[in-house]
Amino acid sequence: MQTRALGRSGLEVSAIGLGCMGMSHAYFPLPDRKQMIGLLRAAVDRGVTLFDTAEIYGPHTNEELLGEALAPVRERVVIATKFGFKVEAMPGVDSRPARIRSVCDASLKRLRTDVIDLFYQHRPDPDVPIEEVAGTVRDLIGEGKVRYFGLSEASAESIRRAHAVQPVAALQSEYSLWTRDVEGEVLDTLEELGIGLVPFSPLGRGYLTGRIDESTPLQSNDFRATLPRFTAQAREANKALVDLLQSTAAGKGTTPAQIALAWLLAQRPWIVPIPGTTKLARLDENLAAAEIVLTTSEVADIGAAAARIDVVGGRYSEAFQQMVSR
Repeated sequence: MQTRALGRSGLEVSAIGLGCMGMSHAYFPLPDRKQMIGLLRAAVDRGVTLFDTAEIYGPHTNEELLGEALAPVRERVVIATKFGFKVEAMPGVDSRPARIRSVCDASLKRLRTDVIDLFYQHRPDPDVPIEEVAGTVRDLIGEGKVRYFGLSEASAESIRRAHAVQPVAALQSEYSLWTRDVEGEVLDTLEELGIGLVPFSPLGRGYLTGRIDESTPLQSNDFRATLPRFTAQAREANKALVDLLQSTAAGKGTTPAQIALAWLLAQRPWIVPIPGTTKLARLDENLAAAEIVLTTSEVADIGAAAARIDVVGGRYSEAFQQMVSR
C-alpha cells in the first residue's frame, strides 16, 4: 500500500484509509461484530494504517469495536476519532472545552489506547469560538493524550483561525464526484497552510459504485433513507453520474468505485479518502484504486463531465444541513 503525507503535519498514512462508521452505525442491517473485527485486522494486513471512527457512531460502540480489533496491532495504525456532537441530543453540537476533555478521556478508554492519533472536531459549534476549541486540543496534545488536531466540514475562515492557535493536520469533509463543495477556497486554503484532506463518503455512501439504483430498498432505520439525495426519484435522476463512471471504468478495465477513488487521489497528493465497507471483497476493490493511474486529461475529462451533471437532492435533511453549514 502506498502512503501519503497529510500536508506538512508530519503525519503519514496509507493512501486509502478505512471509514468504520458503517460497521456498527447508520447502515442497516448491521454486520456481525466478529466479522468486523476480522475485516479490520485484514485491512491492517493489507497495509491500511488510517482508521476513522467517532464518539457518536453507535454511539460509542464503534470506538469499542476498533479498540478491541486494533489493540493487538496498535503500533501499526493511526486511529482518528471525533468530538463535538451531543450524543444525548442529536443533532446538537457541543465543543465546550470541558466536553472536549471528557470525550477525549472516554474515547481513550474505549479505544484501549494511551493516545488518540488524530482528534477531529466533528462539526463547528457556533457557541464556542474555534480558538477555544483549538486551544483545548493544543493542551491535550501537550498532555500526551492527542497527537494531531483535525477539523471536519469547517469553512476556510475557521480553518485559518484554528490553525493560528494549533496547527491543523487534516480537514475531513465530504468530497466526491457528486459533492465538490471543498473545491476552490477550502482546497486552496489547505494547500497554502499545508493541511491534508480526508474525504469521507468518497463513493457517495455507496451510490457511486453503481450497485444502488432507484429500486434498491433501504430500511427505514438506514441513515440514507433520511437523505434527500437517496429518494428513489433522486437516485433515478442522478444515474447519469453512475453512467459516466461505468463508461470510464469499462475503458480502463476497472470498476466505477475504483475510478471514483482514483479521481479523488489525483486531485492532490495530500488527499486520503476513507471509503467504508463491511465486506472483504469491497475492501480489496477499494484499496486497488491506489494503483490505478489516470492521465491528466482523463482526470480533467471526468471532472468536467461530472460538473455538467446537475446532482438532484441535498446531502442532508434541511435541519441537519443548517447545522453543518454554520
